[in-house]
Amino acid sequence: MKTIHKIFALLITLLAFSSCMDEYTEEFIANSPVYLSYEDLRSAIKITESRDLKHPGKIYFKDGFLFINEMLEGIHIIDNHDPRNPQNIGFIEVPGNVDIAIKDNILFADSYVDLLAIDISDINNPKEVNRVEDVFPYTTPKLKDEQFPVGSVDQEMGVVIDWEITKIRQEMEPRHYPIRYYEYDGAMRMSDGFSPAMSSNSGGGASFGIGGSMARFGLYDDYLYAVDFSTLYMFDVKNADTPKDIGKQNVGWNVETMFIYDKHMFFGTRTGMRIFTLEVATTPNYIGEFNHVSSCDPVVISEGYAYVTLRGGNDCGSTVNRLDVLKLSTDYTENELLASFPLHGPYGLGIDDETLFVCDGDAGLKIFDVADKLQIDDNKIAAFPNIKTFDVIPFNDFLFMIGDDGFYQYDYTDLNNIQQISFIPVTADE
Repeated sequence: MKTIHKIFALLITLLAFSSCMDEYTEEFIANSPVYLSYEDLRSAIKITESRDLKHPGKIYFKDGFLFINEMLEGIHIIDNHDPRNPQNIGFIEVPGNVDIAIKDNILFADSYVDLLAIDISDINNPKEVNRVEDVFPYTTPKLKDEQFPVGSVDQEMGVVIDWEITKIRQEMEPRHYPIRYYEYDGAMRMSDGFSPAMSSNSGGGASFGIGGSMARFGLYDDYLYAVDFSTLYMFDVKNADTPKDIGKQNVGWNVETMFIYDKHMFFGTRTGMRIFTLEVATTPNYIGEFNHVSSCDPVVISEGYAYVTLRGGNDCGSTVNRLDVLKLSTDYTENELLASFPLHGPYGLGIDDETLFVCDGDAGLKIFDVADKLQIDDNKIAAFPNIKTFDVIPFNDFLFMIGDDGFYQYDYTDLNNIQQISFIPVTADE
């Protein structure tokens, strides 16, 4: 009987302790979330006059116009019909924007948790024509100061657009942190989704734009795809101005980039390259992979070969910095590593025929002849150092490159005399 009484007393004590803990609060200095309400988020899209580049992210090209992402703020519109004299003509304010893709005259853009469809048929007056709400995961920006803890986030309050260091008082409870955008060397970067190695037209005749290799948005046939760390989000965009959410599926883990080529998806992950067939476009099917050391790695495909840059350090793992060249089988199920070449700290890359453009971080832009897959490092065509490069798009003998200090264009019509022809600088924050 004594044993029963002891157990009963212990239960009462535990319940009382639990009740006290439920009501216990703590006060501390922390990163406190700054919210934008959902109502304000969904009424914030507007067109403004051109503004300076400050924190550029993705680049995207379509019909003589370049679209440069301003991280988490919107999209710069650049008239590039004359590559030697590009004109910054306007800005689309899109809170939380990181990724861009364009089909016909409709620009798709993420806005925190939403997908937007923006009509750019009148480039001077883009208009939001549709929105798919609450389709992407809840994310938060870079912390104000990582030395301090993170205050609780209430998703009902809206999206987190910033943090402020302040004293907060809250119930002590387990904290669940929203997914944060990747940070590369202090710059927040996520990637875009199309490739110059693809045809600019789908089988149905729709006109697509061209994006960089750091891809998370991609277009194929009548579908738009977006990928995060493990999930592929799919949209029917047969009628581009009315995108429809058609589901999602798991595609692995630690996915960083997406490259669509020859009816296949090639995902760059921190541990390798995963390949899915788009034979059934609404149900991409896994068919193979190639594994490597833990690193950050975009991939581009051309003529039966994959070119993969591996970057170590920071959140990427290991200390490996190199270019891998893979020989792909005709059905992409068997892939062989042919050769590896050392690099400094590579990010994005682009391929045009047998010319490979590599953004080697703060070692600058490097250009190689890759006709001999086993001697690429002995066949460097040109190098442009002293630029911290991020991603490139080669197109019709012009190279578009985005770096920490601005947007560069090069004319590579003559590979023996590649020339920088224009530059739009980044303006530092005051």
